[in-house]
Amino acid sequence: MENTIVLEAKSIFKSFYDPVQKEVLKDISFDIHRGEFVSVMGRSGCGKSSLLYILSTMDTDYTGELYIDQELVTNQSDQALASLRNEKIGFVFQFHYLLHEFSVLKNVMLPGFKLNRLSQAELEHNAFELLKKLGIEHLASKMAYQISGGEKQRVAIARAMINDPLLLMCDEPTGNLDNKNKEIVFDIFNELVQSFNKTLLVVTHDQSFADNTQRTIRMEDGRICN
Repeated sequence: MENTIVLEAKSIFKSFYDPVQKEVLKDISFDIHRGEFVSVMGRSGCGKSSLLYILSTMDTDYTGELYIDQELVTNQSDQALASLRNEKIGFVFQFHYLLHEFSVLKNVMLPGFKLNRLSQAELEHNAFELLKKLGIEHLASKMAYQISGGEKQRVAIARAMINDPLLLMCDEPTGNLDNKNKEIVFDIFNELVQSFNKTLLVVTHDQSFADNTQRTIRMEDGRICN
């Protein structure tokens, strides 16, 4: 692990009005260093998903400051945030959101088309290499609807990696998987950290998953409690 801070939250507060004001995040401050594997745990409703939406720059309605790659991203324009997300953040969700009308390979390539940094041939090569690393290159030409749930989640991880992001953010990535596939996904994440120096932030309900990450941030009633 390096000392470079990849993500830093400073005094983040978030409220909803429904119909009265309800604070969902209260004075959240922490940082994550390059090459760290961090989980966020807490009961349903404790604010961890709300926090992830803010950290991923998808929710900008909060007070406090958020830095990604040591740059203040709070109050940046929607366009600037969209381009920062595409370049620096990879997303893995509980539901893989693959596009069923495309092949596995094309699904992995999609964020790369958006970033528009490489030719189609280079993108295709990189996407295939990622599928190979995850042991599913034999699925490259299959349509997304033809593969199993565990395979879909591995494709989603490859897609999250295609732009070589600084940070991977994952929301309950093993929530829909059986124990065998949970272990496969955990091992892939661990490998990304150990061998590729990726930085991972994972929101999870799964205690055994969190126990195996390098650090767990525990949340209760909108606060960090550890």
